[in-house]
Amino acid sequence: MTKMTNLNNTEKEHRILSHTDVLPDVPEDIFPMVLTSATQELFECRADEDVTQNNPYKLLKKDDILHDMKARAAVSDFHPVKQTVLNYPGEELLLVFDRDFKYGQSFYLVLTEEAKQRILQEPEEESEQYVCRTPEPQQPWVSLGSELEIEEESVKDTRERLKYLVSRVRKKFGAPVNFTDRNALESKEGYIECTSYQDRNFRLIQMERNSATQAVLNLKSSATQTQRTFPRNMYTQYKPRELTEEEKENYMSSENLKNFASSAFSRFEIAIQQNKIMDVFFDDWQALSEGDIAFGGKADTYLKEYQSFTDLQFSKDKSISCIKWHPTISGVIAVSVTEKMSFEERINGSTKLLLNPPLILFWSFSDPINPQLRLECPDDVLSFDFCPSDPNIIIGGCMNGQIVLWDVTAHAQRLHGKRSGERRTTSAYPGSFMAFEEDKENEIPVLLYCAVSSIENGHKAPVTDVQWLPENFEISITGVPVENQNQICVQVVTCAPDCCVMFWDIRAPRPAAHSQAERKQKMEEKQLENPRGIPNTFKYLDLSWKPLIKVYESVAVFVNETYKQCHLNMAHTHYHYIIITRFDIYLMPEGKVEYALLRVPSEKQLKPLEDISTMFCVGTEDGELVYTSWKLGKDDDSGRLLSGKPSRCFIVHDSLVNTVKRSPFFKDIILTVGGWNFAVWKESVMNGPIILSPCSQKRCMVGCWSLSNPGMFFIGKEDGNIEVWDLLEKTHEPSHIQNISTASITCMKPWIISSKQHFLAVSDDFGTLHILQIPWTLRNPSSSESSVNKYFEKEVTRLMFFDKRKETMAKQKTATEAEEQKKKTLSEKTEEESLAEYESYLTLEKDILKEMGVSLQEEDKPSNEV
Repeated sequence: MTKMTNLNNTEKEHRILSHTDVLPDVPEDIFPMVLTSATQELFECRADEDVTQNNPYKLLKKDDILHDMKARAAVSDFHPVKQTVLNYPGEELLLVFDRDFKYGQSFYLVLTEEAKQRILQEPEEESEQYVCRTPEPQQPWVSLGSELEIEEESVKDTRERLKYLVSRVRKKFGAPVNFTDRNALESKEGYIECTSYQDRNFRLIQMERNSATQAVLNLKSSATQTQRTFPRNMYTQYKPRELTEEEKENYMSSENLKNFASSAFSRFEIAIQQNKIMDVFFDDWQALSEGDIAFGGKADTYLKEYQSFTDLQFSKDKSISCIKWHPTISGVIAVSVTEKMSFEERINGSTKLLLNPPLILFWSFSDPINPQLRLECPDDVLSFDFCPSDPNIIIGGCMNGQIVLWDVTAHAQRLHGKRSGERRTTSAYPGSFMAFEEDKENEIPVLLYCAVSSIENGHKAPVTDVQWLPENFEISITGVPVENQNQICVQVVTCAPDCCVMFWDIRAPRPAAHSQAERKQKMEEKQLENPRGIPNTFKYLDLSWKPLIKVYESVAVFVNETYKQCHLNMAHTHYHYIIITRFDIYLMPEGKVEYALLRVPSEKQLKPLEDISTMFCVGTEDGELVYTSWKLGKDDDSGRLLSGKPSRCFIVHDSLVNTVKRSPFFKDIILTVGGWNFAVWKESVMNGPIILSPCSQKRCMVGCWSLSNPGMFFIGKEDGNIEVWDLLEKTHEPSHIQNISTASITCMKPWIISSKQHFLAVSDDFGTLHILQIPWTLRNPSSSESSVNKYFEKEVTRLMFFDKRKETMAKQKTATEAEEQKKKTLSEKTEEESLAEYESYLTLEKDILKEMGVSLQEEDKPSNEV
């Protein structure tokens, strides 16, 4: 059964009865509604086809509407007016097509018979009557005998018509009539059989037949062949026609020309403005999506697999946990692979895991067989990210709770498709020195991490999400956003299911007062030769890296247990990368960031920023969405810096929240995916999700927004399918479903290479990375941002309306319970008073009998007593 979005039948009935709260101008006996294309086709009321502006009325049978609500349940568009349809006295309901959106929607349903008669009897606007007049003949009509033929063919009575009068006997007038059953075969008086037969006396004889003959010329087919002649050069010269000076002066001084220019000036100005606004030479027929239905055309919605990457040694029988496109190098993508083992299997196979460390693989479109680079990890990496200031710096979060840093500057040329030095030619003799050098050069390099955090200071659970803070601000030790003087990304935020969100700083802590030259000289002295080629970029952080601040999510006010974070999202982590293809533009020695020379500045020297929001969203393992702040406050008793209580907590998913993504077009719109459904939130309206999908048959594993269509997003399912949702087209089901793999989808990441190449990277549980090319239909926005924004505002209005109705119903329920309690109290009080009156009556009766000398006790005594 389809699950609806936090609505019950009582709320829907109240919405029907009081929909005028949203639209005050709507009459009470009219209900505006939106009909999907499927419903319009089912009831034959398609807009501008079955119903138009001139003929907007459509009578719907009550039984058909009830059958539709029974078949499609909550998905039916008539479900909000279910009770009204059941109570409708008539057999047909009137549906009116509201093309001008007079009542806010494209259709409205008439709820009463009186309103139905009123609307149907409304006088239509008198339109201009076009009188068809017969043209007057130019010559007088001459009779040729045709009127006689018409008169002969016309039917005329040749005798008077017979008249029969059937009546009863006068004495039987008004007498009761008794009808009984009788077999017609038993008596022949009850019926007369008139069988048909052919009477020769009345047979029609054809005396005349009309036939026509057309005379045509004789057809003759002939052919000839053009005789080829010797080609000759021919030319034609044109001489323009010019006006004389006298004619020019006459035309320029003409009053007709001045009047024409004055009358055509406004129209000409409008035409010029339209030419600037729109392209008048644009071929609309060629741009129509319905005109190209071939595979790969504009009407094709199929995600075409552009390339796939897998490695039999490094990614076989493994799962891909994270996907990241390289922000500056086109066609390069990195993935992290993890072992598919349980906790017990990891303990038993720890020796094997140490011999085969986890990797992050870099793939390139130029070589789909071999990875370009391998990054060795201390443990399985669940999430990693490129630094926006220097993409050669990579941050990662491990399963054991550690944070890892890599520096791939030395291998940047390889990622660009170049090799260091010139390529050696292979010697003619096998086993020669040149062949050995070439094999060594083509070997896939393995790069070790240059810094890792200490286990005791990191997370106590797997790091599920890691993000860089933007370069325009940084976080102080109290969680206050301050200015970033270096304008370089230097801080990272991580989260894990240990009820903690941590902020890390990759700069070295402030040392004692020394000059910059002395610090640089001291660092150069400490740098030792590394035989394994590990960069010394973040040597000062290795095994001593500690988080800057920790935000603990203790929420005793909302739930009985603490939150277990899985994914987080902040409004400021939106980066815009510029794809470059020239290697010389990016690798500039003077533009290299020296992180070793940076130090954490004093908080007193930095200016706090008031326009930076400290709120962020966190998804938990229990299917909850927590909306909280990273600011720390002092405890009144101990004086320690503690995390504040979350602002909101919602339970909309029934299991792990695996996706928390903001829309690339609207910073306040958030997509969350988890369990068997997904939800769309608006950050400024945290009363609940504005869109909540029904429960699907398969679990939703991951989701992502489209980078080109503001109302579209993709959902990866457990069975290997990808669902394409377009909110302006359908909200109860996906617009397109396509199977990618037989295993579950683990990660999805969209990317735009050019205006004609939009890719979607999809990974499965088999360790295969699929690069899908998004077709024109899905990447071309079907609607503008303003239309999608209006849709979101409409959903917000609906949510606020139901919240208001819920509060009103709660108040009414409280008032009803109070009134019932009051009545119950009065009833109990009345009963007590009646009982007290009855007891007083018995006492009075006893006293009267005692005064009269009659005692009930004496009468009850036995006769033998005195």
